[in-house]
Amino acid sequence: MLLELERVAIGYGGEPVVRDVGFGLERGRIGCLLGPSGCGKTTVLRGIAGFEPLTEGRIALDGVELSVPGRTVPPERRGIGMVFQDFALFGHLTVEANVGFGIRGWGTAERRARVAELLELVGLAHHARDFPHELSGGEQQRVALARALAPRPRLLLLDEPFSSLDVALRSGLAREVRQILRHEGMTAILVTHDQLEAFAIADEIGVLEAGRLVQWGRAYDLYHRPASRFVARFIGQGTLIRGRVLDAGAVETALGAIESREPLPCAAGAAVEVLMRPDDVVCVAAAESVLHGVVEEQDFRGAAYLYTIRLDNGERVLSLARSHERFSVGSTVGLALDSRHLIVFPE
Repeated sequence: MLLELERVAIGYGGEPVVRDVGFGLERGRIGCLLGPSGCGKTTVLRGIAGFEPLTEGRIALDGVELSVPGRTVPPERRGIGMVFQDFALFGHLTVEANVGFGIRGWGTAERRARVAELLELVGLAHHARDFPHELSGGEQQRVALARALAPRPRLLLLDEPFSSLDVALRSGLAREVRQILRHEGMTAILVTHDQLEAFAIADEIGVLEAGRLVQWGRAYDLYHRPASRFVARFIGQGTLIRGRVLDAGAVETALGAIESREPLPCAAGAAVEVLMRPDDVVCVAAAESVLHGVVEEQDFRGAAYLYTIRLDNGERVLSLARSHERFSVGSTVGLALDSRHLIVFPE
């Protein structure tokens, strides 16, 4: 394990900001700290970088302790690179000078070769003599990434690197960044509030809620096997509907009995809430089903519509349907279930 955090706590003025945060990241893997504003994800990143001391716990890199309460290895001695939210490029330096800034101590030939290699990698070789203000936001982001990669850090930290860019640029640039990190064999941690960015870049994702790490895992597991109501609501889309456990493998709901492929964690008769994702509920013609609902809202997504459906008992579910299968607001539709992962929480 290259990076290890054990029961990390960080606070300001005696007030804890993050508590009991622990996870590990293997060499060559890309991790992500994901959560809403104010949840503590950037504070954790600053702790890893060495900008914030720990009040509890331990941070180690490649088996060497970097931070424990009362002792912190300075940031410049950690072998960690960082890409900041505002890129922090030097406006008076050319692109190639920005990229080579952190390796000024290298030999001239070696430094020039490394800069040329990285500019080629990020697709900016033809901008080597340009200045940052002559570049687009996406190009500036790639310069900042190349500069951080130049010294070959053991770990790279990215703090909301796409937040200042247009939404249309983010997903494509996120995939580019992942390819660049993979090419370099870089171990990295990204901080973001945007789950689509996290899904596009990270191998493993940690969700933070109010300063605590509530789940760490693959994007697939966060979506299909959320560990809490908070993760269920924050990752993807969905609603929680009331249910009662029939037995170890089924729950009775307003959508009928829903079967589970795995044993349920609640005893028969227990009141629960069932997570229903938009892909769990299929809209069909009213005559094709004994289950019905009324379309309250439709959200056009291009290739699909996202429908909000009101059930007979007043509860609501979401349904994702191909855009040429259009149902009007106010119309009654039939409903079919296609649930593959039944997630329940005790009421």
